[in-house]
Amino acid sequence: MTDRDLDQLCVNTIRFLAADAVQQAKSGHPGLPMGAAPMAYVLWTRFLRHHPADPAWPDRDRFVLSAGHGSMLLYALLHLTGYDLSLDEIKHFRQWRSRTPGHPEFGLTPGVEATTGPLGQGFANAVGMAIAERHQAARFNRPGHTVVDHHTYVICSDGDLMEGVVAEASSLAGHLGLGKLIVLYDDNQVSLAGKAALSFSEDVARRYEGLEWHTQTVPDGNDLDAIGKAITGAQAETARPSLIGVRTVIGFGAPKKAGTHEAHGEPLGDAELRGAKQALGWPVEPPFLLPEPALRHFRESLARGARAEADWRARLDAWRHAFPELGPQWDAGQARALTPGWDQDLPRFPIETPVATRDASGAVLAAVSPRLPHLIGGDADLAPSTKTLVKTAGSFLRETPAGRHLHFGVREHAMGSIANGVAYHGGLIVFCGTFFVFSDYMRPAVRLAALSELPVIYVWTHDSIGVGEDGPTHQPVEHLAALRAMPNLVVIRPADAAETVVAWQVALARRHGPTALVLTRQKVPVLDRAVYAPAEGLRRGAYALRDAPGGAPDLVLIATGSEVQLVVAAQAALQKDGIRARVVSMPSWELFSAEPPDYREAVLPRSVLRRLAVEAGATFGWERWVGDQGAVLGIDRFGASAPGETVLSELGFTAEQVVTRARALLDH
Repeated sequence: MTDRDLDQLCVNTIRFLAADAVQQAKSGHPGLPMGAAPMAYVLWTRFLRHHPADPAWPDRDRFVLSAGHGSMLLYALLHLTGYDLSLDEIKHFRQWRSRTPGHPEFGLTPGVEATTGPLGQGFANAVGMAIAERHQAARFNRPGHTVVDHHTYVICSDGDLMEGVVAEASSLAGHLGLGKLIVLYDDNQVSLAGKAALSFSEDVARRYEGLEWHTQTVPDGNDLDAIGKAITGAQAETARPSLIGVRTVIGFGAPKKAGTHEAHGEPLGDAELRGAKQALGWPVEPPFLLPEPALRHFRESLARGARAEADWRARLDAWRHAFPELGPQWDAGQARALTPGWDQDLPRFPIETPVATRDASGAVLAAVSPRLPHLIGGDADLAPSTKTLVKTAGSFLRETPAGRHLHFGVREHAMGSIANGVAYHGGLIVFCGTFFVFSDYMRPAVRLAALSELPVIYVWTHDSIGVGEDGPTHQPVEHLAALRAMPNLVVIRPADAAETVVAWQVALARRHGPTALVLTRQKVPVLDRAVYAPAEGLRRGAYALRDAPGGAPDLVLIATGSEVQLVVAAQAALQKDGIRARVVSMPSWELFSAEPPDYREAVLPRSVLRRLAVEAGATFGWERWVGDQGAVLGIDRFGASAPGETVLSELGFTAEQVVTRARALLDH
């Protein structure tokens, strides 16, 4: 068998392993794997530095299938090259509890680097991975000692390139000159509903040239040599990210459906699949055929990967010996560890001076950043407002990649996805910040971080109608309720500066999901902890900030964030009338829900049916905590443009209104 024959056999093995799996599942997308198999084969067997027996070794190349609907392309490659993904799993594609779900999922399937569901997310994730590689290379590489040196490869579709998140991510990648980011564009000119020309006529190469990318075109997606030459050219371009447009035929080989949208999102059908196999000289039976010469060739990745990893580990050992002070920093980053003494300079705040929780958050960042050199993050051009700039960390720029402040620009959509990519890459703890109302722009990425259990920290400031004059467009109302509905996202809205310090401690320690810090622009009192319970109670989600004086409570006043000051004042007013109220600060529903039932009962006794929750947000969901005989002082309308205190007062967020509602509750 000639080399060319072997190559063609391997390409067709990918094609029909994917098509057979889709056909058996009666669900999936066969067209992309059949069309993109040649470029994937060339990349995975000639260029990609990976070790199937150790999918997580730090200096491997990253591969992201941004066109995640074509997941069987990736699963075929993983099985064929020797990852721990059996043929039985391939045969159970898209089935209950299989490791081959409809779209790739990080943490479920060995070798899957990112959960790429909604189009565009994987592309933006890859930008984050390339940022992480560039930053760590600048921090750790030394003359004669290179321990971080890998590429990030992407296969994307026209659907990816239509998504707005990709436009933002591509703009930033070009600006930063991420030369080790290489994207192969599966240019098959077909989308799910028909020809791509129905909605997509731009000159992609010219667009990316304008974004400061290096571009190439491969006219024939079956030309393996041309694909290899283009990837080599992309590797040689170190100053710009690269986009390689590869003209392919979706569903290549299918007699009737090749080149049509009918090959995109549904099985080919028995007759069409049989015709494709006959057209490409592939045995019609049995399904899931793995020719021994092809499998043997693919499995050379195991030995090749073992050599590459062994070489890297030898270089790492020599580097450790030459630079012993860097080794512990590397290890701490790889473990995302909180290094000893990281919290010894945490700020304290005098009770005499009110402090916005965004300012307290900035003080915490300034204190911990020098002691956590693997903490990296930034904001959407809002550092003066979100207080997310640590001046001593330096800026991550094309010229200064060792800097740790990421200037995302006004790109919230991509910021969330890029932060996910940094987290997927490993070696760093990442945060990002914007105004709370713009969490809407980040929501797809936040959801995927929660699904993938990524420890991303969100710093969301300007958290309520207290924003004031900017008006309802910038005043979040329903956002707390919406984000609390998201599984595995911990939302924390601290009451004061002291709680903010603890909130950061919780967020930095969390390892299996994202954490949102929801912070005020306006100043709030710093509670006297000699009078009120310690802020450490935040760790448990809710705690009795101050108990009812003189006996069992008549009612419980619950609040979050800036509204805690209102229930504190209301408690004192009610006490003058002989009404005993317990004050509960409840910064995090999620943390409180995770506490044992006996603790939850101690904070919110079932025997106390009169409960009033106070929060400058939608009332939706609060019934869980106040019960049928409780009430909520919230806001189920949009805000207004006026000074913040005026808006709050006009919409009922005053201590006097809390007292009125509490009395009404008791009289009911």
